Amino acid sequence: MRDMTRRTFLGVAGGAAAVAGLGLAGCGGDTTTPSGSTGTAGTEGGGTITAGSAYAPSDYNPTSTSSAFCLGANWHVLEGLYGTDPHDYSTFTELATGDPEQVDETHFTITVREGAAFSTGDPVTTEDIVESFDRTKANATYAAFLTPIDSLEATDDTTITVTTSIANFSLLKERLALVRVFPAGTTDDELADTPVGSGPWMYDAITDNSVDLVPNPNYNGDHAAADSGLHYDILTDATARMTAQQQGTTLVMESVTADAISTIEDAGCKVDQVQGFGTRFIMFNTTKAPWDNVTARKAIMYAINTDQMIENIFSGLAATAKSYIPVDFPNYQEASTVYSYDQDQASSLLSEAGVTPGNLIIRTTDNTQAEQMGIQAQQDLEALGFTVEIKTETSQATYAAIDGGSDDFDILIAPGDPSCWGADPDLLLNWWYGDNVWQQTRTGWSGSAEFAQIRELMNTALGQSGDEQQATWKQVYDIIADNCVLYPLVHVQTVTASWADPATAPKGVAIEGFEGIGTTGMSFIDCKTVSA
Repeated sequence: MRDMTRRTFLGVAGGAAAVAGLGLAGCGGDTTTPSGSTGTAGTEGGGTITAGSAYAPSDYNPTSTSSAFCLGANWHVLEGLYGTDPHDYSTFTELATGDPEQVDETHFTITVREGAAFSTGDPVTTEDIVESFDRTKANATYAAFLTPIDSLEATDDTTITVTTSIANFSLLKERLALVRVFPAGTTDDELADTPVGSGPWMYDAITDNSVDLVPNPNYNGDHAAADSGLHYDILTDATARMTAQQQGTTLVMESVTADAISTIEDAGCKVDQVQGFGTRFIMFNTTKAPWDNVTARKAIMYAINTDQMIENIFSGLAATAKSYIPVDFPNYQEASTVYSYDQDQASSLLSEAGVTPGNLIIRTTDNTQAEQMGIQAQQDLEALGFTVEIKTETSQATYAAIDGGSDDFDILIAPGDPSCWGADPDLLLNWWYGDNVWQQTRTGWSGSAEFAQIRELMNTALGQSGDEQQATWKQVYDIIADNCVLYPLVHVQTVTASWADPATAPKGVAIEGFEGIGTTGMSFIDCKTVSA
């Protein structure tokens, strides 16, 4: 499944809120020098890595957070048994010393790294790991992802026994990587404020405007911090981030806007444009006619000009969906139905469905791109004869209205990205096609025969591997595309800038080993400052 090398996958050099218990929107590096690093001779390490974050921190609690900033910062502070490298979504050992050893179809043992300790100096125990798992699985955000794992048990001081509900569960490492380990007995308030972990970094100072990390003096893993500090400036304003990067106040700038790419690149920054899963999706209210008719839904899909959206709204930094999974992802397979702009096809399908265009309500969240997509969709659908009203509210207000069951909307256009937790297809599918609020309440589609078929196939795939698993996932992609109840319109790119060469950096200091990723957050594992 993962035949690409780490850190080379996805890279092209050149909104996260919790809703009804489901957050909207993992990290490692090897010891080799990544592609894109400068290799410049001079002082290496011992400085401070500085970064401009596009997202503000909220809840750091690793058992519940869906905060874009806090998830990314926690990658550096808290270890799991396994970690997920957000550059290519491969897994690697953190607290575990190797792969799980299979005892039988539903039992595995994992050995814990000797001498692992939290930044407090307390040793990491198997009891800490078990409690961290239990508390994470109890949270609504993570529960669906961890359902295939029944339990973790502390067999002895160095061994964990895992019991799965799926025979020969093939994604065990990927799911265990979601669980960040903290000292048993830590309160939720303590976790939300300043979590303690066993990773290479530890939190030193946290404010609303900046966050400082320092090396964990007790870390004994393979990815020790090479610098004396990791400093984040919270710069949610794009202009402020750009100014800080141009001045060299930050070595890395998250979320470069399309109009700033050439400017910052011309200044000497390395720019990484990475295609990710992050989507702007369309969702139909299938409890309301005519959207209970798949032919009517398909008509709308063909009526929306996503190519124009990509050009006008995203400045080319997105791709039209050809499947539920983006083209560059390891488990991508093109869906049997690929939607492209075709007004004649749309009109024909409306006639076939017996639909006479009338009044239609498009809901959008207040995400700027979703709002603009709603406006273009309005124009596209009015060209078919619909009279379209747009309702735009915050994510919280939008989902509260829909979840209340009284909202008379037809279509929702909104952002979402569960890939901050990983990118195995089952995880990504479970976000919107799990047995949860999305299909039970928001689309009203959970009672359909097709949804039952999707769930059965997804469960089957969990016990498979290789080509057999890929074939099962392909069936799921096809059913989701053919029914288009909740489906990506576009998958977006993330753009990150970094000073990679101290000779061109404004302050003579650069960062070596940094590569942008395709989701929110920044990974500084195995990175270090360099100066000429």
